[in-house]
Amino acid sequence: MLENAMGFTDEHLIPLVDEGLGNSAYLVDLGDGRALAVDAARDLRALRTAAAKRGLTVTFAADTHLHADFLTGALQLAHDDGATVLASAAGHRAFPHTALGDGDEVDLGGLTLRALATPGHTDEHLSFLLLDGGRELGVFTGGSLIVGSAARTDLLGADRAEELARAQYRSLQRLTTLPDATAVWPTHGAGSFCSAPPGAERTTTIGAQKAANDLLAAPDEDTFVRALLGSLGSYPAYFDRLGELNRRGPALLTAAPGLDALTPAQVHSLLTEGACLVDARPVAEFAAGHIPGALSNPLRPAFATWIGWLLPPDLPLVVVLGPDQDAAELAWQAAKIGYDRLAGQLAGQLAGGMDAWRADGGPIETIELVTAEKVDTRPVLDVRQDAEFTAGHIPGATHTELGYLAANGQVAADGAVVMCGHGERAMTAASLLAARGVRDLAVLTSGAGDWAKATGRALEDGS
Repeated sequence: MLENAMGFTDEHLIPLVDEGLGNSAYLVDLGDGRALAVDAARDLRALRTAAAKRGLTVTFAADTHLHADFLTGALQLAHDDGATVLASAAGHRAFPHTALGDGDEVDLGGLTLRALATPGHTDEHLSFLLLDGGRELGVFTGGSLIVGSAARTDLLGADRAEELARAQYRSLQRLTTLPDATAVWPTHGAGSFCSAPPGAERTTTIGAQKAANDLLAAPDEDTFVRALLGSLGSYPAYFDRLGELNRRGPALLTAAPGLDALTPAQVHSLLTEGACLVDARPVAEFAAGHIPGALSNPLRPAFATWIGWLLPPDLPLVVVLGPDQDAAELAWQAAKIGYDRLAGQLAGQLAGGMDAWRADGGPIETIELVTAEKVDTRPVLDVRQDAEFTAGHIPGATHTELGYLAANGQVAADGAVVMCGHGERAMTAASLLAARGVRDLAVLTSGAGDWAKATGRALEDGS
């Protein structure tokens, strides 16, 4: 139990985990009904619920860096709650904030927040050390020190990745001078494309990381840089846009985002005018019948990631949902990464809109679903991430990451089986390929391990 003389315990710190993006925001109860929010996203629903449950008003909103994976909620908190925004002076944000440099302190009313310059993930990155008098309670490390690793340093371009990796090394060395008992509260965690490794733990301590983080065990800066840069995989395309949007300040939301009801005729018209069609129904429902050209992206925690990776942000989105799916959840996921041009959803009484489409005589396409034992001799396209494919894949399978499928031309022949780990990404890939004219595609409803178990054959490893 984290506790100090003023009564601050770990119960005063509320982590708010976004499973889809793999990130954590934090709400800190400062006493007297006041709270500090750290790295809050534009989707403030969980934060507001936690604050209301404890009778808190957010009076400070701190951002550790210009986020690339979500739009900040700090500006919204300033507008709605009167919160003071705390952020790096080096970030040159274009909206009112308290600009902090290395060593600057903010009196939170009993506790103190000290800014520590920890560049690497971004140039202007700050960590925030929470102090009770002279005692270090914990440090919000954002995209600097994370559980088991350090956040990626290539988001400002491959040409700066090594330079920033060296800055990251120095930042981590600085953080490890804090007492071993100091809690570490990172923003990026398992599931984040900011290079967090898999694992259940989202918070840690300085001492635990000194003992277990392989990057901190690197004997010198060059070894650290090679290890960090060698661990970097791909990241969603929208990461290249959000840093600047966060610097300028996201548009304020005057109401919760939502989806208007659209008739089949309105959908026809919007698609003719260039709108993108997203079918968020489960894989089996999409396979059984969908509007030609629709992008399959089942509504789940990872929905926002794939919208941001595969679709442009400046075109209207038309959505198809099932009758039991939450339109508000989809709208919030789109909003947190800046996809605000939601034209609406195809409306219908029985099948979330597809019944109306059929009744209107709209065209329907299907995609075959196959189980592991039915792959047989058909060509296989594996669309998992590089690390997943390298760890084990069906012999002879070709490989293109889903995120790069749109840019890689003809990567699958007619009749191919598309696979991932469970079928969601594979169906997204199949929908892209079908829209490109590839025919007779099938989607494997399970993963490589299921194929090995069903067939008794060994997987191949390596690229």
